[in-house]
Amino acid sequence: MGTERLVFVMAVGLLPCVAAADTMRCSSALISEGDTIEKVLDQCGEPRERTRTWIQRPPRFEFGGDEIAFEGTEDVPVDVWTYDFGSSRLIRRVRFIAGKVQSIVTLEHGTNR
Repeated sequence: MGTERLVFVMAVGLLPCVAAADTMRCSSALISEGDTIEKVLDQCGEPRERTRTWIQRPPRFEFGGDEIAFEGTEDVPVDVWTYDFGSSRLIRRVRFIAGKVQSIVTLEHGTNR
């Protein structure tokens, strides 16, 4: 029973790390999934790198915080921004779909500036 309890405690201890996987701190702001591209630019400044591609998906309409899909397809921009905050912090890659944060990935330590 002692080993099971230890495994449980260790697993619960990892939960905050998993929950924080899709966030990024810029100054006093916390950037997370669903934030707009404008908020990220305002709070974090210009990224080191920007790329843009396009995908096709059903058109969507936002109503009451929910997105409602319609028939057909529309071209939607997919932006990927890379932030290098220096050697004392980790590089972050932010992926936007249609101007909203879809994911934030943590990479290796940044470079000396």
